Amino acid sequence: MLHRRHFLKMGTLGVSSLPFLSMASRKQPAGNKPIVISTWNEGIAANKAAWEILGKGGRALDAVEAGVRVTEDSINCCVGLGANPDRDGHVTLDASIMDEHGNCGSVAFLERIKHPISVARRVMEKTPHVMLVGEGAQRFAVAEGFPLEADKLSADAEASYKEWLKKSEYKPVVNIENTGHGPFAPARLSNGDLNHDTIGMVALDAAGNFGGSCTTSGMGFKMRGRLGDSPIIGAGLFVDNEVGAATSSGLGEEVIKVCGTHLVVELMRQGYSPEKACKLAVERIVKRNKGNVKDIQVGFLAINKAGEYGAFAIQKGFTYAVCTGENKNEMVASKYFI
Repeated sequence: MLHRRHFLKMGTLGVSSLPFLSMASRKQPAGNKPIVISTWNEGIAANKAAWEILGKGGRALDAVEAGVRVTEDSINCCVGLGANPDRDGHVTLDASIMDEHGNCGSVAFLERIKHPISVARRVMEKTPHVMLVGEGAQRFAVAEGFPLEADKLSADAEASYKEWLKKSEYKPVVNIENTGHGPFAPARLSNGDLNHDTIGMVALDAAGNFGGSCTTSGMGFKMRGRLGDSPIIGAGLFVDNEVGAATSSGLGEEVIKVCGTHLVVELMRQGYSPEKACKLAVERIVKRNKGNVKDIQVGFLAINKAGEYGAFAIQKGFTYAVCTGENKNEMVASKYFI
């Protein structure tokens, strides 16, 4: 039986159709107005939930948690328990969250818990730690009142897994996260699956504070135990309230190797625009790979203190959603290196 006594108690710790914007320079409308941006076409629904909080003057941290919970709830996009499993047939989830004070929480290799992003927030707010993993993360989640879900694959994931087992080949596919429709929707894999795995979200609230979140099932059919960039602070997500916030999507191993989102924020600190900072981070990955990136996709997405936002990717096809109002929630096609 699981008990709360297993965990350190830190009571004193304080703390329709989607129009596409042009690829011109982008800036939030003048004035201290909130904004939320998130990766891929699934960001439209996630932004809507986040805006329900931001539009009422709410905190960015609350908004980015609520926003990506929508994606975790969706079986169709395969972020969360409906996702494709690892090569052993188990779904494992990772998530991270960060607030305007530099506090952060993360979970990794979490099984049978529907909302890893909310568990990550509990780690941030109720423990002296930043990251909990595996069985320990699950035990903490259950002790905090999160239901332990059935250990069963969704129908789509089970079909994909059976198809994958015929060859058992693992190879990341460029832009596979994009599950939307329209001109930026990808072709399906040979088994009919889309294998979406990540959503990252960053927001600036009316008080001028940032929050960020990232949640993922990881790459489908990965080696058991594999972690990407999403639960790693400074890789898949980074927030600095003096400067801005950034998140990423794509091949997590490449993001980890350059501490990608921390790099983007530090470049913004030097005075680069969000788009330029994302571009320079992408170029760092390209250079590290000596230009051999035709099979690699990484996209960075960022926002600065002035409300300017932008993105850049290695390959064409990275999209993100921008919301600045109840009826201003639009898709954007990122600029790209290739």
